[in-house]
Amino acid sequence: MARVNNFSAGPAVLPEPVLAQVRDELLDWHGCGMSVMEMSHRGKEFMAIQAEAEADLRALMGIPANYKVLFLQGGASLQFSMLPLNLLPVGGKADYVLTGSWAKKAAAEAKRYGTVNIAASSAETNFNRIPVQSELKLDPAAAYVHVTGNNTIFGTEYHYTPDTGSVPLVSDASSHILSRPVDVSRYGLIYAGAQKNVGPAGLTLVIVRDDLIGHCRDGAPTMLDYAIHAENDSAYNTPPTFAIYVSGLVFKHLLAQGGLPAVERANVEKADLLYGLLDRSGFYNCPTEPASRSRMNVPFTLANAELDAPFLAEAKQAGLVQLKGHRSVGGMRASLYNAMPLAGVQALVDFMIDFERRHG
Repeated sequence: MARVNNFSAGPAVLPEPVLAQVRDELLDWHGCGMSVMEMSHRGKEFMAIQAEAEADLRALMGIPANYKVLFLQGGASLQFSMLPLNLLPVGGKADYVLTGSWAKKAAAEAKRYGTVNIAASSAETNFNRIPVQSELKLDPAAAYVHVTGNNTIFGTEYHYTPDTGSVPLVSDASSHILSRPVDVSRYGLIYAGAQKNVGPAGLTLVIVRDDLIGHCRDGAPTMLDYAIHAENDSAYNTPPTFAIYVSGLVFKHLLAQGGLPAVERANVEKADLLYGLLDRSGFYNCPTEPASRSRMNVPFTLANAELDAPFLAEAKQAGLVQLKGHRSVGGMRASLYNAMPLAGVQALVDFMIDFERRHG
């Protein structure tokens, strides 16, 4: 079987050693005679899997003891509602920084529950940059400040941690979590859908400081209360057991590679390789401001849009798939998540050079 180089923005490529281990353990996990998919979430086997996954994630990210790790469902989009229901008091205010489509959706949902202050926005430049600290108009009375750490559609990423003073900083880290070290203590809450760098779709990670738990609004659904999930070790209902298991294998894989410092070095090398070509070429163009460029998602356009379809067709023939840009912006997009090997990026660069030679 020949595997393709999959540049999908998500669900995304997973490490081959992890997929191989999943295959080998699929019918019989460690001699117990059943698959992880068949286990009771309250049985000792799965409880051990989940506990080990949490311990490894804590080790990877250096998560302090006064933070809870929750394994939830609903995707990052459910957190757009769950967050204000838990952190935004009735009549309260929250700051949101708009850097793309997902940030806009998060802010729009928060407006259902309170007053939203747009602390900064890059909409006027079509979200091609991340606002710098001096641009943030923060409200010291806000319940929290929300940022979207990486923007998959527009290819921008925060390369600094905003200073929000005593106001809790919240980050949607869905598309760059585990791609580099992060000081978790600088944040009140971090949430992330799993389907980029963590594991299969269906799992959502929430890392939340203890003092921010227990303030859910009266009348909110029980399933949307962080305290309920914290008190029940993410097993108030049946959790996404198989996704947790696979994610736990990914955590071990990243630890074996040398942890997040080593992962970051590999991601920088991959991103530099592709951006280097884009910057040298007059045939391709990257619309994002260099200081704001994402290491995870690289959008680019061709000098002639009529060549988009041939580019995608020829790339697919070369085993390079899922390169079409988001429907809202067009062009191309290469997602370089942790599991994308350097060889895959090199194959893309070689193809792009050859395509330019033949069509430029």
